[in-house]
Amino acid sequence: MTETPQNLIDRLLDAALMHVPFDGWSDATLNAAARDADVDAAMARAMCPRGAVDLALAYHARGDAAMVARLKSEALPDRFRDKIAAAVRFRIEAVSDKEAVRRGTTLFALPMHAADGAKAIWGTADKIWDTLGDTSTDVNWYTKRATLAGVYSATVLYWLGDDSTDNQATWAFLDRRIDDVMQIEKVKAQVRDNKLLSTLLTGPNWLLDQIKAPPRMPNPDLPGMWSSTRD
Repeated sequence: MTETPQNLIDRLLDAALMHVPFDGWSDATLNAAARDADVDAAMARAMCPRGAVDLALAYHARGDAAMVARLKSEALPDRFRDKIAAAVRFRIEAVSDKEAVRRGTTLFALPMHAADGAKAIWGTADKIWDTLGDTSTDVNWYTKRATLAGVYSATVLYWLGDDSTDNQATWAFLDRRIDDVMQIEKVKAQVRDNKLLSTLLTGPNWLLDQIKAPPRMPNPDLPGMWSSTRD
């Protein structure tokens, strides 16, 4: 059977994780991974046209996929805020190598890769909301993802320095961040319920109502759709 692009990426990632702690997400790591995985150098470059940054993004995508699979297979808490907390925790627990994430934060802190890092984090937040059944189509689509991206980013940074047993300090930090967000939502609800403030905000609210979520991409599993990850 012909090897798929996804299989090649997975092989490169598995081999790369042995080198990332020493060489970071670099071309040296990509070249070593290609050699160790017995993948032709030209094929490795075709899979990762921009070099190791594409490999780092593939590692992030692998973690997102593991998180989504776990969200779909496990029984989740009843409260929605607890579902969000579980999703962020699942995403962090999907990490197979903390040093790979540490090196990734260094890579995506560079100006030339900052946009890629921000897009990856936004994608994680988007997958969480989509998997949990978010149906918003207005400005809330953006605010939910922006807020969650902030919570996720802060929690990951805290986790990178956490040496507590079973990451208990990280999970407590995550709960505090989500509680902070819930307080913001409570204030927003109070503003909506206040007739005077609602009147004063009629204009801004009308403007915000004109903001719509981006159109959904077609389902790649539908007949006639092509995906590079399919066998």
